[in-house]
Amino acid sequence: MKDKREELVSGSICKLMLQLGVPGIIGMLVISLYSFVDAMFVGRYVGEKALGAISVAYAFTLVNNGIAVLVGMGSASILSRAIGRKDQKTVDAVMGNVFVLSLVMSATVMIIGYIFAPQLLSLIGAEGEMHALGVQYLRIVYLGSIFVNFGQASNMVLRGEGKIALAMIIMGSGAVLNIALDALFIIVFKQGIAGAAVATVISQAVFALCSFCYFLWFSKNVRFKTFRLDKSIVGETVAIGMSGMIMQVLALVQQTVMYSTLKKYGGEDQVVLMGAFFRYLMLSFIPLWGLSQGFQPFVGTNFGAGLFDRVKKGTLWFYGFGLLLAVIAWGLFLSSPEKVLGLFIDNPALVAGGKTNAIIAMLIFPALAVMILNMTLFQAIGKPKPAGILAISRQLALFVPAVLILPHFFGARGVWLAMPLVDGIVVVLSVIIMIKVFATDLTAKAHSAAV
Repeated sequence: MKDKREELVSGSICKLMLQLGVPGIIGMLVISLYSFVDAMFVGRYVGEKALGAISVAYAFTLVNNGIAVLVGMGSASILSRAIGRKDQKTVDAVMGNVFVLSLVMSATVMIIGYIFAPQLLSLIGAEGEMHALGVQYLRIVYLGSIFVNFGQASNMVLRGEGKIALAMIIMGSGAVLNIALDALFIIVFKQGIAGAAVATVISQAVFALCSFCYFLWFSKNVRFKTFRLDKSIVGETVAIGMSGMIMQVLALVQQTVMYSTLKKYGGEDQVVLMGAFFRYLMLSFIPLWGLSQGFQPFVGTNFGAGLFDRVKKGTLWFYGFGLLLAVIAWGLFLSSPEKVLGLFIDNPALVAGGKTNAIIAMLIFPALAVMILNMTLFQAIGKPKPAGILAISRQLALFVPAVLILPHFFGARGVWLAMPLVDGIVVVLSVIIMIKVFATDLTAKAHSAAV
């Protein structure tokens, strides 16, 4: 712990940004292949209806992602700050919390999700073949909830420890396995959408097992000392991680409203197009989330050590890198939207008719890098309230009214217009809050530490 801590609090910020950020980016890109490859294999080898089914079902898998983020993000924030202030007692309590919280919350979601999968998909407007295929996919994925949640949560803890490269390797192994199993179950065994779901569950189980073994036997600093909740940190874990969970769960609400409105104004073709676009959009977000995972231990450890000026300087470095990554993803899409959408939809006419809407939705994407890093900053320093405000604003308070109102004037295009409009407002709000935190909270703490 000492060597890594000293590196985080005294090493070159630029060098640390690359050491933490690049493996985080690669790792998140690799793990994103779970849903990306599922969609690509299903869209090309099963059919458009199956792709639409995965797209609408995916919204409800975000509940699992929410649990993983709540447990993992909250635990990682606590861990990195504990490392910064050399609090070994707190470090020793982290993994027991991660395991128990993941187990209890996953079991609840698995039972409810499996039983009510048909009703959930009906809420989003799925009907007929798309509904039946979606239920089949969703039920299998929910059965693997514990593997998804513990694997991803423990990986966030690993990144919070500063072991970004190892986290990348473990995630990458699971993602490569998922690709191989997709090909096996879908192309060779011809299991269709069920094969995609089974491939995901098996690969996530292997991913979770690798993470469990690391913290049980191999980690030098963050080990399983007990398998129980620690009252001293469980409340803080939930409070910090809640903003991340809100973001994931509200994405369910966001997509439910979005897909049902699209179907109303544009039919199933618009649903399929949005599903394909969202796959690329999520892939484009992944480098930013990966960078934020490297940003988190840097901020948390330096904040815990009382190095507030270093937190400010590091934030500006990460801003610059994040904007560069976002511009690359943005430029790739705008240069050839037909090719990007064609990765998921084997229907050139459908792609040609939908590319303009997709371009509109992508207009201000680079600015979202700032929003993501600001949210990570707030969570890392133990101030989850601003991150929660941003999540609620982006995915509920502003987005839902926009999606419901704009189609009255612009038809189905109104749904696509809502995305850049709302994102622009939220980015500005995140900058305002960040300036306040830098000007008041961190400055005050710096003065207090100096005295």
